[in-house]
Amino acid sequence: MTAVETGRDLPPVSDMLEEQQRGWACVWCRTWFPVGLSADLGQQRVVPATGAAYLWFPRECLDTAACAERATK
Repeated sequence: MTAVETGRDLPPVSDMLEEQQRGWACVWCRTWFPVGLSADLGQQRVVPATGAAYLWFPRECLDTAACAERATK
């Protein structure tokens, strides 16, 4: 796991939906993003125990308070 600008470690990529891995949904609360309404957490590289390395593109909600509330439900 990698710590990003938020200071939080990203959840394991293996636990995420494809939408979260591609940056279409929040890594924390799984909310889909309208165009331009998310924060880029930087390109991440994963090297799995088996298979080829790949990149993923996490994003998070701009409204972190609402995101945290949704993530607890």
